[in-house]
Amino acid sequence: MILRRCRRAVALAFALAWCILSYWLARLRGPLTLEQRALWLQSACRHVLASVGITYAVEGQPPTRGLVVANHLSYLDIGVFSAIMPCCFVSKKEVLRWPFFGEAARSGATIFLDRSSLASANKAAALIGERLTHPIPMLLFPEGTSTDGSQVRRFHSRLIHPAIEAAAPVTAAAIRYLPGGNMPERELCWYGDMAFLPHLIKMLATADFSVLVCFGQPCVYADRRIAAAETHAQVAAMRAEGNS
Repeated sequence: MILRRCRRAVALAFALAWCILSYWLARLRGPLTLEQRALWLQSACRHVLASVGITYAVEGQPPTRGLVVANHLSYLDIGVFSAIMPCCFVSKKEVLRWPFFGEAARSGATIFLDRSSLASANKAAALIGERLTHPIPMLLFPEGTSTDGSQVRRFHSRLIHPAIEAAAPVTAAAIRYLPGGNMPERELCWYGDMAFLPHLIKMLATADFSVLVCFGQPCVYADRRIAAAETHAQVAAMRAEGNS
């Protein structure tokens, strides 16, 4: 276990360095479009996941536009969804202070949100509406926080509203962690007041860590609360199906 952790930590450091270098080399050719930044983030996340031995599988069809709403288990979700499809995220502003990951999120055109500020929420909603005109999906975690996976919390509808106004398709997605052995999923979730570094060290030491992401069918909704309720039900059902 110690050897695995050390080997993956070194591989992760090299992968992160490669990601930074690849971004700035791309920037030397000029400013990057939103689509180019999403593609860079996809390549970077695939490289990082491979470096730490995390594999992922997909059920259903990842969308190519519109809004994707998903349950949230940890910071790792962003890497997995990015690896699966080029996309942009909405994230809490605290991520900006994280070493490397904050800068990677900024480089990948993440929209940052102050969850205590109505003005910040309104600004984020306006940016989401603008991004929905691009041919890449926006990804939102409408639970508002990461959880231990024991249940899917209620979906907040405020940031789903831009998709309603734009008549953009909304797709439900359920993410599940599949650690090896008899380890329960919650052991790899990052939630509550957990410290980042101890959780990362635990993840690096975990063998046979894989992730499953299930996508529902895109749907255009006329009401944000209906969209939140129906996509929540879909995500909860996809998660329950995996538990059965």
